[in-house]
Amino acid sequence: MNKKILELRTKKDQASLGGGTKRIASQHQKKKLTARERINLLLDPESFEEIGQLVVHRSTDFGMDKEKYYGDGVITGYGTINGKSCYVYAQDFTVFGGSLSETHAEKICKIMDLALKNGAPIIGLNDSGGARIQEGVVSLGGYADIFYRNVRASGVIPQLSLIMGPCAGGAVYSPAITDFIFMVEHTSYMFVTGPNVVKTVTHEDVSSEDLGGAHTHAQKSGVTHFTAAHEVECIEQVKRLLSYIPQNCESPVVSLPYTDTAQNELRPVLDTLIPENPNQPYDIKDIIEQLTDTDSFYEVHRQFAENIVVGFARLAGRSIGIVANQPAVLAGVLDIHASTKAARFVRFCDCFNIPLLVLEDVPGFLPGTDQEWNAIITNGAKLLYAFSEATVPRITVITRKAYGGAYDVMNSKHIGADMNYAWPSAEIAVMGAKGAAEIIFKTEISKAEDPKAKWQEKELEYQTLFANPYRAAERGFIDDVIEPSETRLKLIKAFAMLEQKVDRLPSKKHGNIPL
Repeated sequence: MNKKILELRTKKDQASLGGGTKRIASQHQKKKLTARERINLLLDPESFEEIGQLVVHRSTDFGMDKEKYYGDGVITGYGTINGKSCYVYAQDFTVFGGSLSETHAEKICKIMDLALKNGAPIIGLNDSGGARIQEGVVSLGGYADIFYRNVRASGVIPQLSLIMGPCAGGAVYSPAITDFIFMVEHTSYMFVTGPNVVKTVTHEDVSSEDLGGAHTHAQKSGVTHFTAAHEVECIEQVKRLLSYIPQNCESPVVSLPYTDTAQNELRPVLDTLIPENPNQPYDIKDIIEQLTDTDSFYEVHRQFAENIVVGFARLAGRSIGIVANQPAVLAGVLDIHASTKAARFVRFCDCFNIPLLVLEDVPGFLPGTDQEWNAIITNGAKLLYAFSEATVPRITVITRKAYGGAYDVMNSKHIGADMNYAWPSAEIAVMGAKGAAEIIFKTEISKAEDPKAKWQEKELEYQTLFANPYRAAERGFIDDVIEPSETRLKLIKAFAMLEQKVDRLPSKKHGNIPL
């Protein structure tokens, strides 16, 4: 038995070295951690249990039988993060460049199946050169097996993807299906076709970083939700995100112990944050900070479509999702990117029972040929659909403008919001006073001795009649007009009241969201 145990230990020692000490050193020279180092940082100490450590590839084509490594380029297993169960796979670039083979894919599928059966998050650490060319269609089939499981798990368990190196070709579609993507600056990149192919086909000269680096996908495409300066920071971001979300779709919302007095929940500074001039911008994040628990707001998609802000926060210890127009960027207008960004976030929160708080200051949808030709109609409808479909507790606070169709889309009472509040500064109308006066009083203005003065007079008249929250409150479209300083207290009470909310959609296979 001693000899057999020694043999086992030898094999496991070999497996722990991946592609060997030289390749590990090469990985470190690139300022990248190894797959095992990443797992050790991610999971609680001594909690990781590896599965499939002694797996090797099966192919004997193209000389692949001459070089075999235990684990076959991916480490899979389970453990805990801050005491909560999770499942993880980490591609090992030191073994065949982390390329995906038949057995590599089977290991990932096995751990995904376990995560789904046991209702816990699955976290993938991607660092791979792509499909293992020597295995041909078998490798491609392995990718499809993973994609299929990503879709089956979507909305059932949280799925997180960390891009820790290259992720190209078909490999990008698994992260794209998952809930959140993290990228590391200067060492990770994602693209369907690389710079060489791009140059051959389109004659464009572009670097890997510019084509699919972290900054590119954070600012231009919106593919990645979070970026980090280095891998350690990236892993810490993952841990923070997991603290806001439940284990699965049947788990209750995450709550931390919280006690305070009603008097302490008042925020007098909120009474001074909205400018007197309705066209003057302000930063909605200042309001978010006052409404939520101290330092609890964790923004998602921070660098993309900045005219809308989304993220997680805590309110009296309870995890909530926030969607807020940002008047400091494009006046908070809704456009294509803002609509899809917010719609995706709303659907995630609804999947995992996370209540939604909407802060509204929106002058409408962005006009222009670029928006219309690129389907602002369809993309704007995504946000409308997402809110209308959501069954979690939903509360809206209108801080200032709520104009036109954007008023309807931003979680209005008409599409199922549970509670709708407005500040005295709210302006709820079909459009701004200036444009409305020009249309309604066009004849009077044109016949006046001083058309400009008449226009200003009618603008003021319209503003007095409609640029306030009271018409909507009279019709019951607003549940209450409240002082800004008491908003946090109102929200705490309202979310507590809605905690046991039950709202089921009509029986159907699934809806047909406008994609």
